[in-house]
Amino acid sequence: MYQQNERGKSADRPARRAYPVSTRERILAAVDAGMPRAEAAAHFNVSLATIKRYLKQRRDTGTLAPKSAIGRPPAIATARDPAQHAALQAQLAAHPEATLADFCRWWTEHQGRQVSIATMSRTIARLGWTRRQRRWQPGVGAPPAAPENGAGY
Repeated sequence: MYQQNERGKSADRPARRAYPVSTRERILAAVDAGMPRAEAAAHFNVSLATIKRYLKQRRDTGTLAPKSAIGRPPAIATARDPAQHAALQAQLAAHPEATLADFCRWWTEHQGRQVSIATMSRTIARLGWTRRQRRWQPGVGAPPAAPENGAGY
């Protein structure tokens, strides 16, 4: 059994990714060909619930494509938007003495979306910047100034 961290997530298990459509089709092709669901689950190393979910999805929608991720998009999408990433990096470099509240006000004025101090703090930390002696500075091993080809980190 996997150990859980303080958030209840498994600490040593890698994050799960959706199976590709081709794999889902092979699983259901085996079931459609007469293979018992339990045997198909063991053969493809998936749970019985996964097979039931795929059958229901195919019946309801006619497709086996993975569903989009749930949840709302991040308020500051620096990993997906190179322009936002570069703008915040430039602002940090140009105003190292500014506070989180200053950056929040700047973000609202220039990006048109209000963010909380906590959101700004998490985003700046994700960019690899730290605040030392009342000044923002790139931390050790900080990410590059802009994502390569807009691909994120």
